[in-house]
Amino acid sequence: MMERFIKPWLPSDASNYTFVHASVVDVVDGSIQPNTTVCVSNGRIKSVQSEEFEAAPEDGQIIDLEGKYLLPGLIDSHVHLSATPGESDRRKMFRPEELMTAFRIPYVCRNMLSRGFTTVRDCGGAPPALKTAIEEWLIPGPRLLLAGHALTQNGGHGDFRDSHERNDPECPTCGHFAGLARIVDGVDEALHKARDELRQGADFIKVMGSGGMLGAGKNTTEDTQFTPEEMLAITSVAKASSTYVTVHAYTSESIQQAINGGAKGIEHGNMLDRPTAKLMAENGVFLTPTLVTFAISADGPGATMNSPANREKYRTAVAAGLNAIKIAQEEGVKICFGTDLLGPVGVFQSQEFALRSQVQSALEILQSATITPASMMGLPDVGQIKEGFLADLLVLKSNPVEDITVLERVQSELLAVFKEGRACYSTLKDVKGLL
Repeated sequence: MMERFIKPWLPSDASNYTFVHASVVDVVDGSIQPNTTVCVSNGRIKSVQSEEFEAAPEDGQIIDLEGKYLLPGLIDSHVHLSATPGESDRRKMFRPEELMTAFRIPYVCRNMLSRGFTTVRDCGGAPPALKTAIEEWLIPGPRLLLAGHALTQNGGHGDFRDSHERNDPECPTCGHFAGLARIVDGVDEALHKARDELRQGADFIKVMGSGGMLGAGKNTTEDTQFTPEEMLAITSVAKASSTYVTVHAYTSESIQQAINGGAKGIEHGNMLDRPTAKLMAENGVFLTPTLVTFAISADGPGATMNSPANREKYRTAVAAGLNAIKIAQEEGVKICFGTDLLGPVGVFQSQEFALRSQVQSALEILQSATITPASMMGLPDVGQIKEGFLADLLVLKSNPVEDITVLERVQSELLAVFKEGRACYSTLKDVKGLL
């Protein structure tokens, strides 16, 4: 009572639900469990049973799904919540007026949740206070794991200063509460700033190990950034705190340096070759490709924000990324679902599913958005419809194992989103969503 008095926005206990006649999607083997009863109590899955259901008072509200599909909540392993709509220049998305960013972020969170993403991993920019606000339901949004500020070298990817700017390199990035990155030069700074990000609440460390698509001059995707010694220093900090480092890297050279330096995750990886994929698999390193951000920038609505030369660069990145996923899948690399969409193009988050279907099966894609990232993030009770797991549930009209693109057609196919047993979005009869 006292806690709710101090924080009056805290929600009441989650309702109990019993879903009957559900077709439960098993994301481990791709099977469908028809005519299944799933009981949800206190935000968790109490039971999953196929025998005939007999109602009891503690079962709460009964929802007859009439054969519709029940899927675990989705996980996007690469987002930037603070890169909100409202800016046309991508380099300025991480440096707008602070209060404006704070007011815009809830809009982004609500929309991700309504698309079925109940967990996201922010790879640079989201402030720790946002995670707390979501946990307390002050802001409806996906469960959040965050990197705080990514670490970049002076002049590296994430250092958005123009070449003529000579101000303190700490200010333009880390100075903003939702800035993408902070600048690190040398082993001592690497140790200090990695530790400081963890002190401020980061769940993992993100390192810019190569240039990026927004880079100019020598700061391009072909770059390898940071020294091996700096990388080892950062991963040693993460290991000492029982967490991990993930690295923004495009080329096989930068990926290999990250792996040899102790990283456990690779973001993007578009230029991955087969020997490097084997190395990733041998070391248990996760790959999070982000195809949709390139596709939208090449030929979608995001193309208007790019020059013709850059649009061609993005088309090449899509083709290379599809090939990288194919190689990684064949070599047994653990692949996660990611999107990396910035600003107004965030609405195309679900298009990643259709893009991946060119080189992955529907089950492989579902696993990349459920059980695989749950393992990477250390979430043992997320990603499956299983007794004792958190009740992150989606109700779908159609079977996503047969057609993964149903997850793209959210307006017609997604009927409800439950997070921790709370109805967040719903078109179901007698179930009102928060959104």
